[in-house]
Amino acid sequence: MMTDQTTPEDFINDRKGQYSHIKGWGIDFDAKNDPTYPLKKRSNAEHQGYSWPRPPLQEDSVEILKSVERPNLTAVYGTSSPPKGLSGAIRRIAFKYSESSYGRWLPLVLADRVNMLEGVAQDIAKGHLPNIAKELGLAAEWKHNKKAFISKSIVAGLAIGLLAYRLCSKRKMK
Repeated sequence: MMTDQTTPEDFINDRKGQYSHIKGWGIDFDAKNDPTYPLKKRSNAEHQGYSWPRPPLQEDSVEILKSVERPNLTAVYGTSSPPKGLSGAIRRIAFKYSESSYGRWLPLVLADRVNMLEGVAQDIAKGHLPNIAKELGLAAEWKHNKKAFISKSIVAGLAIGLLAYRLCSKRKMK
């Protein structure tokens, strides 16, 4: 059984800053001005931090990538798509960096793209040819944003044409 090292004291707001210059600051200090008064029995315990019994933690059955900023797992997390293949290797590298760095987020974006290509390759390996135009939403883009559709089509056509030209010109040289 996993344990969560977070305690209610970790959530106490003890900044004690001067925020009276912020419009509306302290509007809820007066109990008579509280919209839930007199229904709510105010004890100001919510200002002391959270103090509920923690629910049991979710059991891990697959590899879970964890942030370097957090020493433990959160109480609930997603496991629908555990890291695997090349995209999983890229994700493992990304999770070695802080959440505030490009070293974390750019590889995660790349891993998403690689994962999409891995999914297409798996579909083809299973004998299912994916309808890429439909999955990319090209019909909706044509219907609602023709200008962008045409400009993207021109750019894609030029890129494919340039690639084909480069490949053919290298063959002629050999």
